[in-house]
This record gives sequence, C-alpha cells and structure tokens, in this order.
Amino acid sequence: MWFKNLQIYQLAEDLYLTPESLHQAMQSHAFQPCQGLDTHRSGWAPVLGKHGDQLVHAVQGCLMVCMRREERLLPAAVVREAVDEKVDEIEQAESRTVGRKEKRELKDEIIVDLLPRAFTRSQRIFGYIDTRNRRMIIDSSTPARAEDVLTLLRETLGSFRATPLTVAQAPSSVMTDWVSQGAPAVIEIGDECEMKEAAEKGGVIRMRGFDLGSAEVQQHLNNGRIISKLGIEWNQRLTCVLVDDLSIKRLKFLDIVLEEAGDSSADDAVARFDADFALMSIELENFLQSLLADFGGLAEAGS
Repeated sequence: MWFKNLQIYQLAEDLYLTPESLHQAMQSHAFQPCQGLDTHRSGWAPVLGKHGDQLVHAVQGCLMVCMRREERLLPAAVVREAVDEKVDEIEQAESRTVGRKEKRELKDEIIVDLLPRAFTRSQRIFGYIDTRNRRMIIDSSTPARAEDVLTLLRETLGSFRATPLTVAQAPSSVMTDWVSQGAPAVIEIGDECEMKEAAEKGGVIRMRGFDLGSAEVQQHLNNGRIISKLGIEWNQRLTCVLVDDLSIKRLKFLDIVLEEAGDSSADDAVARFDADFALMSIELENFLQSLLADFGGLAEAGS
C-alpha cells in the first residue's frame, strides 16, 4: 500500500464528499473487464481488493480510491506476421500483387479477429484525496497514467478541478541553491542528481553514487547548469528523488516510520491497511508542507 511514486495535484475548491457519497457515485463507473473489440477499459475497483468491496477507504479526511485498467495485448509483430501470411496466401492463389489499400483492409480484419482472443493485462493505480489540504496524490511514475485517474474522477463526479502542484519559487532554482549553498536542516542531499543547461533542449548530465558537494558538481553549477532532479532524505523519515515538476520518484519510507507502522496493534489485513494509510498520509502531509515552505508556498492563481 505504501506509495512509491507521487503525482501531486492541487484542487481548485473544497470538496464536500463523504466516503458514502463518493462510493455511491463511483458505483456507476465500477470496473468491467474488456468485452468484444475493446482495446482497454478502466473503472473503480475495491480499495481493499479481496478484503472488502468498498470503492473508497477513508482515514482522517483522506479518501483512498483505486482505478483498475485492463488492456488487451496484441503485439504489432503478431498482427504483421498474420497480415504477411494472408498476403502471401492471396498472391499465390490469385497470381497478383496485393496493394497497399487491400493490406490495410486485411490488417483491420485480422485485428477484429484476433482482438477478442488476445490476452489482457491489468493494472491498479491508487490515489487519495486529501480533503483538508485540497490535494490529490496519485501513486504513479507518469503524469499520463495519473491523468487517467483524474479523468475517471471527472466522469464520475461531473467535475473535478485539479491541476499539478505549482509553487512560488522555481523548484530547479531552489534545488540548485540546496546543492551549491546548503539545504534546510531537515533536508539531506543524497548522492544522485540530474543537471541540465538552462537553455531549452540543452544537454543533460546524470549522476548517481556521486558526492554532490564535489568541486566537479560545483563547477557545473557555476557554468550555469541547474538541478532538475535531486535525491534527498527528509527529516530522517523518507528518501526520494525530487523532480523539478514537483513529482516524486522512488519514494521510500525509512526505518523510523516503518517501525512505527510495525508497532500498530492491527491484527488483520483491513486494520493493517487502515493503520498504514493513516501513517503514510500524515507523513506525506508533513513532507509536502515542508517542501511548500521551502519553495515559497503555492503559486498564486494565474501566475
């Protein structure tokens, strides 16, 4: 359940949702497997999997949801091979060349034939609405897949105004200052970063397992490169790679947090999920509030 990658969104307005009302709204968009010629389908799935049927799990003002996406696997190489075999069969039987238009039509026919029999792959994407801080946090390494969750929420609720988290000070400038001049007390600089030239389409340097306080790194920064990704440890409670779009990669909660989770008296899967979710949401709230302070707070609307 512990999130590993974060896409963070700010909500434009307060949401007056109860777990019950959200669950009821989500039922009309519950997940259904691919049928017929569907290439993919998405819908809401029970947050607790086999341990419950609720589409929402609420803890301390945070509403956890789970989108399940299923897609059919029909590799292009399989289609191409089937088309080639059909073309050879026609050309040998009718002693003629199959033209480009006919090949396209054959391809369409073959896809229609193969698609219902194709294997499927399923993925579950978790996210939660932090109603107190008007945020949506989605466990995804890519904005595109997180946007699928937001789109489904908009279809479910009719409206869900959420935009990527933006701050008053450019994250790349702040991270560059951390490496060149020193980070806040709760931030410990790690051993990896990505530096890029300030000019658009400039070169990129990636370093891992490297002393970022070294003269070599400082020289790059003195030459005008800026930090676009930075490995950090926050308050001895978590590590991550912070990206200049404020997404979080490779999030890992440290022993002090996991020990607190282990001290919970939860004695079944549901209680364990509840306790872990509560602890994770508190840690992320504190972490994000700390980052917002370092970056000058939220950007003003329209800025």
